[in-house]
Amino acid sequence: MTTLEKICIQKGMRMTEQRKVIASVLSDAEDHPDVEEVYRRASAIDNRISIATVYRTVRLFEDAGILERHDFGDGRARYEPAQDEHHDHLIDLQSGKVIEFKNEEIEKLQEIVARELGYKLVDHRLELYGIALDGKDKD
Repeated sequence: MTTLEKICIQKGMRMTEQRKVIASVLSDAEDHPDVEEVYRRASAIDNRISIATVYRTVRLFEDAGILERHDFGDGRARYEPAQDEHHDHLIDLQSGKVIEFKNEEIEKLQEIVARELGYKLVDHRLELYGIALDGKDKD
C-alpha cells in the first residue's frame, strides 16, 4: 500500500481499484506530473482507467488536501503529494524539469520581509525559474 493510499484511507476515502492505481502513480512519481501524464502512467497499469476518472480523482485528492497543485507557468496544472515539510521549486525553463530545494536563509528572509511590512507570515510558495549556466539541461 502506497503512502498516498494510506492517507486516503485515514481520511475515510473509499479506495476503488482505479483510485489505488492513481494513488500509486502519484506516490511513485519523482517529478510533478500533470493530469495527462498521470493518465498515461495509470492507463499503462490498468487500461480501463479513463482520463475523466483521473481528472475526478486528482480533484478529489486535491480537495482532501492529499495533493498539492502547482502552476509552473507552462499552462498545465502539475501535482505532487502534500508534504508536511516545506520546500520550494526551481523550474528549468529549457527542460521543464522541476527541482525541489530547501534553503534556511530564504526562509528567514521571507519572515523578515513579512514582519517589516507588518505581517506575520503564515504560508508561502516560492518558485524560481532559470536556465542552466552552461546552457545544458541538468540531470
